[in-house]
Amino acid sequence: MKSNNFLGQSKPWVFILFTVCLLMGGGTAFQYLRPDEVEVIRPHRGLAVQAVYATGTVEALSMLPISPRITARLMELHVDEGSTVTKDQLLARMEDRDLRQKFEELQIHEAFLKQEFKRKQTLQQQHAISNSEYDRARTEWQAAKAAMDKAATESDFMKLIAPADGRIIRRDGEVGQLILVNQPIFWLTCCSELRVSAEVDEEDIILVQPGQKVLIRADAFPAQTFEGTVQSITPKGDPVSRSYRVRIGLSEETPLMIGMTAETNIIIRETPKALLLPSGTVVQGKVWLVEGNKLVKRTVSVGTQGLKETEILNGIEAGDLIVLKPNIALEEGVKIRARIVQQEQ
Repeated sequence: MKSNNFLGQSKPWVFILFTVCLLMGGGTAFQYLRPDEVEVIRPHRGLAVQAVYATGTVEALSMLPISPRITARLMELHVDEGSTVTKDQLLARMEDRDLRQKFEELQIHEAFLKQEFKRKQTLQQQHAISNSEYDRARTEWQAAKAAMDKAATESDFMKLIAPADGRIIRRDGEVGQLILVNQPIFWLTCCSELRVSAEVDEEDIILVQPGQKVLIRADAFPAQTFEGTVQSITPKGDPVSRSYRVRIGLSEETPLMIGMTAETNIIIRETPKALLLPSGTVVQGKVWLVEGNKLVKRTVSVGTQGLKETEILNGIEAGDLIVLKPNIALEEGVKIRARIVQQEQ
């Protein structure tokens, strides 16, 4: 019984002893993890660029589809992809045999009724027929003429004509193929330069304005960067993709081609002599400095933030020594050695 009482009374002392050992061990570990030397860098001056990233597609400013107005078989092709055409040039001809035959029949019928109307007109002037008979002859001739004119117009529809000077950038259809009404056979680009149509996230669209410079890259030209200018912003966004379409103008000399995918960076702001730090040195708006061989934690205001560097608006000076790789073991006021390293800019 005495032995059991002794053990029961000794349990609090065992717990206290264990806690003291744990605290001593934790303190020892913390001192072990806390570095005696840290790598530091000095902020440098450089160009800070705030940009909005978006992907897009190269397209022509104006692309005109050319298609038949009547379902018919494609009989002749006079141009192909890449052809330069002039206004009113014949591009293709659809099968029009039935329409031409119908037009010829209506033409003969109209000629007959016209002669009949002229005969009735002479008789009416001589008061040999009634006015109603004269009016009926005139109406029949006018109806036949309207039907003939309609057939002639429909026959002209079977000729695909260039609506303007331009270049054929696509052809869909082969000779002998049945082409449905309003199914484009040709795509014509005319009188316009190329542009990029990019989709900008709704969170960034408020930063984008017409006239801003745009840097453009394409997989087809991996070593080149092209420049463009924001032309317009669609006022209605896409609620599904949560984005807005932005039109970016290109120069006339651009080698980019219609349909290419492009990556764009819309330049929002450029600061030529900004104070810059590696982005990893700023944690939750704070940096660690070494001042007089002691660690100091300081709050900073940041501007443009990039993957590699962050712009510092205020809180530090260009000559300050900033801890390059801050961690939880750093403690304010602790003496430490600083080793200056050079960063690639």
